[in-house]
Parts: sequence; C-alpha cells; structure tokens
Amino acid sequence: MIVIFKMIKKHQWNHLQVTITAGTLAVSLLLGLSGGTVSAATKEQPEIRAKNVIMLIPDGMSMDGTTLTRWYNGGKALALDEMASGLVRTYSADAAIADSAPAGTAFATGFKSHTGYVGVLPDQNTMPGLPKLAPGDAKKPVANIVEAARLAGKSTGIIATSEIMHATPADFSAHYPDRSNYDALSEQQVYAGMDVVLGGGATYFTPAGREDGEDLTKVIANSGYNIVKNTAELKASTSGKLWGMFADKAMANDMDRDPVKQPSIAEMTDKAIQVLSQNEEGFFLMVEGSKVDWAAHANDPIGIISEVNAFDDAVAKALAFAKADQNTLVIAATDHGNGGITIGDAGTTGTYDEEPLSTFIAPLKKAKATGEGLESKFNSKRTNIKAVMKQYYGITDLTAEEIATIKAAEKGKMNYAVGPMISKRAHIGWTTGGHTGGEVALYSYAPGGVQLTGVVENSDIAGYMASALQVDLANISKQLFVPAKTAFAAKGATVKWDATDARNPVVVVTKGNDTLRLPVFKNTADWNGKTVKLKGNVIHNGVKTYVPQDAVDLFS
Repeated sequence: MIVIFKMIKKHQWNHLQVTITAGTLAVSLLLGLSGGTVSAATKEQPEIRAKNVIMLIPDGMSMDGTTLTRWYNGGKALALDEMASGLVRTYSADAAIADSAPAGTAFATGFKSHTGYVGVLPDQNTMPGLPKLAPGDAKKPVANIVEAARLAGKSTGIIATSEIMHATPADFSAHYPDRSNYDALSEQQVYAGMDVVLGGGATYFTPAGREDGEDLTKVIANSGYNIVKNTAELKASTSGKLWGMFADKAMANDMDRDPVKQPSIAEMTDKAIQVLSQNEEGFFLMVEGSKVDWAAHANDPIGIISEVNAFDDAVAKALAFAKADQNTLVIAATDHGNGGITIGDAGTTGTYDEEPLSTFIAPLKKAKATGEGLESKFNSKRTNIKAVMKQYYGITDLTAEEIATIKAAEKGKMNYAVGPMISKRAHIGWTTGGHTGGEVALYSYAPGGVQLTGVVENSDIAGYMASALQVDLANISKQLFVPAKTAFAAKGATVKWDATDARNPVVVVTKGNDTLRLPVFKNTADWNGKTVKLKGNVIHNGVKTYVPQDAVDLFS
C-alpha cells in the first residue's frame, strides 16, 4: 500500500512517500520532477500515530555543549540521552549554514527557506538536490504544524525563553520574510488562535513598544486569555487560555533567573501540558530553549551549561508525560549548531589525552553567574572588576587586557567579554561566534518507546509530526493562503489597498453592495458592517496578499 501526501507545490518537496509494510512506514522525499536528488539516504521509519506532539528545540545546541553539560553535572545522564536516535541536516535553501528563521521554518512547515524568512518559501533553492521554485512562489506563506493541529480541533501552544516573537517561536505561529519585523510577527501570534503562549517580549505587545501603536495586550485579554506575569500567577492559573509575559524582552538565563519573577522553562512546559492536555482531541506544543544559542554566540560556556540544563529539565517533564500518557510523540532537536564549541583547545594540542577532567570542569564550577548575569554585579564605573571576577568566576589572574575588555563592554554584551576568559582557563575551544553547518543530534520518543532514526533533513520533521497527528499540511496551506487578487477577481470582486493608516493597512474587497474589509495580519474581518472570524490570518509578504479561503467564499 502506498500513501502519497502531496506537499504544497511541485517546486519543493514534491511528495512525502509513505510505504506501509508490516506495520512500518518507509519515509522518503522525492525531490522535484526535474532531476532533483535525495541528499540523505532513505530510512524506514516506524508507523506512528499520536494524539499529542511535543517538539522541544534547544536553539544552537552543538553536541560538545551537551557533553560539556553532562560532565559539569558529574557525568549524570541527561533526560535527552535515552531519546538520542539520529542526526539532523540543518542547511537552508540557499546556504550551508542556516539562520534560525529558515531552520525553524523547516521544522514547522516542511520547507527549507532563506535567512530571516519566517514561515514562507525562499526566493530560490540553490543547495544541491533542491529543485527550482515555481515562478511567483517566492516568499509564499506555507502552513505550519500549529495551524494544522488547530484546524484539526487540537489545542496548541508555544513556549520560548526569548521574546515570544523571536525567530523560532514565530516560525510556528506567523508568516513574514523578515524575522526582525516584530510588529508583523507578534500581531499574527495574537490572532493565531493558540491556547498557550509563554515567554518574554511583553514590550512588543504594548503601544509604546510597537510602530503601529496597537495595544495587543488589550486584545489578548479581550480574547479570553489569562495573562500571567510571574511564577506564582502561572502556577495558580486555572484558565484554558493562558498567555505568560515574564519579561519585557528576553527572559533571564536560568542560572541568573529570579524564580519568583520568572518561571523556569520546565515549569512553563509542565503548566502548558496541564492546560493543553485537557482537550480530548489532543494537542501540539513547541518549546524552545532560546538562549543556548545566545550563549554560544558569545562563546560563554557557563551560559550554555545553564541553558542546556534548564532545557533538559523541560525535556524531562515532556518525557514523563509521554510515558504516562502513551499517546504522545516527543521530538527534540536543535535548529543548528553554534560557536564550534570543543572540549579542548589549541592549548591542549600536545596534552589532550593526558588532561584530567578537572582541567575542563574545575574552572567552570567556580562560576556563580553566566556572562550575561555577571553584568549587574559590576558597579556603574566598573571599578570593582577584580573583586567581581574573583567572587563570581573564581578568576584571580586577570590580565590588564582582560580588565580593559570588561570595562569597555557594551551594555548587554558582557557575556561576549567574559565568556572567552573563562573558556581560556577551562580549555574550551571555539571556532566562531556564529552558527555552524554540521549535523546535530536528533532525539525522539513515541508511544511504545519508538524512535525516529537515521540521518534526516530538518524539513522531514514537519512531515513526520503531521503524519503522527494525521494532518495534511499541503491542504491546510491551500485553505489558509489564497492569493487575494486572483481569487477575488475570479469572483467578480474588486480589490483595493486602504493605507489611510499606513501602519495598519486594510485590504478592501467590493462586489455590488457587498464590502469586505480585511486588516492585514489579523483573522478578523468586517463583512458589510459585521465582524467575522476567519480560519487564519490575512498575510502580506511585502509583494502579495494572501487570505484564507473562507474569506473568498463570502462572495457568491
């Protein structure tokens, strides 16, 4: 028996071919009709059906960072360890090293994309094995697994320790070819119909923090969400719709976190599961440990250890639920490596096999804050540098150059200053302050302890989750992202762009006595003076406007 799940267009991942034999699914991607090649070996995968899916993403977590964390913990196994099952290829549509936005888009939608692009197709596919895009499909929005799960009647949620509209959480809840456009991304999130949203970025929902001047906090409250702002409020909430705003921007690293003001990522995960699992139809939850990546960019090993440990605690919560529930698929994978971190550096070239574990771990154990958290310990003129570094990092041999580096560090960049200092003393190596292009670890658990195995494309993950939930991403894309001008013209209607308020444009569609006003990035519309709610948001990608099919269907 062969089951074909057709993807969005014949220009990208042409088909997800599922061969069912003796209870197994052999999943292979057939790329293009014009000679595209499969870049990873086909791997038979077990047939999985799950009511719930939890995907956890430790952004930027390289394997040496995981190993370092395990040794820091005394060699104790991580919750992730029993789920280790394969490798993920991380390249984007046109680059060997991926940015978080296209890497997260691959996880969420099944399509590789371009740097900075959130939930939309790239301008072109240039990496080996990828066919050319069809004309006119550049930047086209494509459905994500959250949208598919919601339309299937499941509850949905996203969690991040960064601003909630940061690249990865936005990939699962918005569509726009610019990850820095927080106004566009956050507005879509507010109207996306999710049940649980937990993280940072409160500023960007307020009029003062937005260029469009909208008060999205008020919209969130009026939409029935219980807005919680600290750990106690999170734990006390009994609402089925929950929105946590625990920091104006990003949340603190776990090692630096005030547990009264900000919950841990594990606490957020536990609460989200409690809320979402009340739905008998099931749920989808995405959890991002956002700041593993931030620490890696800064070459801060203490930040990495802090955030990997915190993320692993969240994995433990998800795994415990899945084992008890026996109807939940859990997948954990980073979107890319970062920093090129190594246990051992140039200084251990001649002694690497003679160095005791303490060479690498003892200096790190002296730290009481991450590089980010250390910033608040210095006085305003930074005249107490030696005292602070001794107290919080156990470093007593600062050089004049290092002192000058700390004194000159810009606000918010202290981790970039001190991370390399403790790395040098612990012989932790780094090759870059940016992302890396190697494969990353895949972790999976499904009912019966089944795992997803082998070397897989990052874009395979979305199809695997969709298959488990029995939802069709291609069909959802057709429902949610109809080219407005073409579709309404076919109905005999006229489409105009109302930019009276340039910051909040509206698509105006008229036919005879009927008028439909469609505010961009929202799922509410005005139909002849009455408010109607659409199945999805109106999306403008800077070139074209896309609307849900039910908006088009309003016209006879």
